Amino acid sequence: MADVLVPDVLVVDSLVRRFGDLTAVDDVSFRIAPGETYGLLGPNGAGKTTTISMIAGLIAADEGTVTVAGEAMTPRTTAPKRHLGLVPQDLAIYPDLTGRENLTLFGRLQGLTGSELKSRVGEVLELIGLADRAKDRSKEYSGGMKRRLNIGIGLLNRPTLLILDEPTVGVDPQSRNAILESVEALAVEGMAVLYTTHYMEEAERLCDRIGIIDTGQLQAEGTRDELIRLTGGVDTIRIGGSGDLSGAAQELRQLPGVERVDIERRSATLTVKDAPALVAQVVGTAASYGVTLSDVEIARPDLESVFLHLTGKALRD
Repeated sequence: MADVLVPDVLVVDSLVRRFGDLTAVDDVSFRIAPGETYGLLGPNGAGKTTTISMIAGLIAADEGTVTVAGEAMTPRTTAPKRHLGLVPQDLAIYPDLTGRENLTLFGRLQGLTGSELKSRVGEVLELIGLADRAKDRSKEYSGGMKRRLNIGIGLLNRPTLLILDEPTVGVDPQSRNAILESVEALAVEGMAVLYTTHYMEEAERLCDRIGIIDTGQLQAEGTRDELIRLTGGVDTIRIGGSGDLSGAAQELRQLPGVERVDIERRSATLTVKDAPALVAQVVGTAASYGVTLSDVEIARPDLESVFLHLTGKALRD
């Protein structure tokens, strides 16, 4: 039986947006499939917010198209917006309303009424972990609780595509972890998620694929491992101990996948393509030369190094 082709939830095709002489977004294209979390990473001023604004239909593109759940998105279209949940970086809640009242208000704005509205508000309060604080005014919430309420508002209409723009900025570690766990659960349930963040470890944890944007252009995209391979990233294995390290180094250099071996007085550092696949052979070879190992360390390239390689700057610059 042939596989059924599931259409992408979001298709961004050749987006361009200019502000006077500045091209803020320059020919950006990417796709997000159902159940996929796509990370859009870039330093301040890279074009992330402008791209998100066009995807959400808040501003018009000068060139290119956005399709959400098969429908064309523009500032003038309303039908595709029913598929969308947008959680902006700036809090969009009313501080004098309780958590339940905030959700009820926004639910009504999204067309929910009656028992459906009441049921959905209750479900979202449970999902974001605020059921026990539902009657408290949101101005009494901690920063993390306000962020979770902000996300809850974006979930009320059961969106096909959820856009999360820097959702963990300024929150405590416990609330941050709760937010990340919620995002992971949403992807498991089949929701497509577009996620921007300044925290590389969040992208490492959450995102199935990542697009790196800088100066308005998508510099590269792919899975974590694809991006690392794209930039020629290599692993290192460092072994420390006593014995005939120099003798062992001659044989270590012959192992498939070993590109280089550097010897110091009591350690050897190997540059390799796939450290986890090679470490057992490295340890075994060293032992066969009478080397008594005191430590073994593996270092792998991360997204931070990939980002620096592609853009010449750190993510939080």
